[in-house]
Amino acid sequence: MRNIFSSNIKILRKRRKRTQDDVAIALKMKRSTLSGYENEVAQPAIDALVALSKYYGVSIDTLVKVDLSKLSESELSQLERGYDVFINGSKLRVLATTVDSTNNENIEVVNHKASAGYRTGFADPEYIKVLPTFHMPFLSKEKKYRTFQISGDSMHPIPDGSWVTGEFVQNWNMIRDNMPYIILTIDDGIMFKVVHNDIKTRGMLKLISLNPLYEPYDIDAKSIREVWKFVHYIANAMPEQNTRNDELAMSVASLKRDMDKLKRQMIPSQGKLLFEE
Repeated sequence: MRNIFSSNIKILRKRRKRTQDDVAIALKMKRSTLSGYENEVAQPAIDALVALSKYYGVSIDTLVKVDLSKLSESELSQLERGYDVFINGSKLRVLATTVDSTNNENIEVVNHKASAGYRTGFADPEYIKVLPTFHMPFLSKEKKYRTFQISGDSMHPIPDGSWVTGEFVQNWNMIRDNMPYIILTIDDGIMFKVVHNDIKTRGMLKLISLNPLYEPYDIDAKSIREVWKFVHYIANAMPEQNTRNDELAMSVASLKRDMDKLKRQMIPSQGKLLFEE
């Protein structure tokens, strides 16, 4: 059986483009000792584990328990940027994903028809494999994206049927208040909402619609399965004009014109304001 630790420290070293000499010098150990760790010849003592953990910014638990060779590029990138599930205390969330022939992450598409199946099949690699895919060259290769077709008018003026692309969020503590996210829950499936993060204080997310006709409401974090940060949307129609605001603006403008006209009709006379006849 392959040694996960040996494989992991070799992967991390190569991703940093470091030689064994580079790492050994930085950690003040012999190159032959490091080579022994990487080639499963020797087992590290606790001080060596701590040193390697600090050097790579990855927890000891991750080094010995998580097979980094099975993680996607976007997951490895998140790990290297400090989103280590064993360090921040969040649960490990394994994302089923697909790659193209050159090992680049696909952007899978979940349309209206597929959304019902996605609620139960989101973690099934076989289900994800049959979803349509595409690429957007201007998006980062170090992050994972997925596109969802939304329905309804709760996020008006974003039109019903728009395609919303999100970036996968591994650490839910990083969810920012008053920003839009795509949320997958057990009961309600895929939802697109503005979010207020109360996970640390109440174990809840408050979901807010752009359409004021819909009241905000809370959902339990335990019912959430995936969170995707909004990146952009594509629609085949222009957003509808906000007639309510336009009518209000027109009314205010009309009132202002009437007041200006009234002021012009008034003249000062002996310390009083009189209307002209």
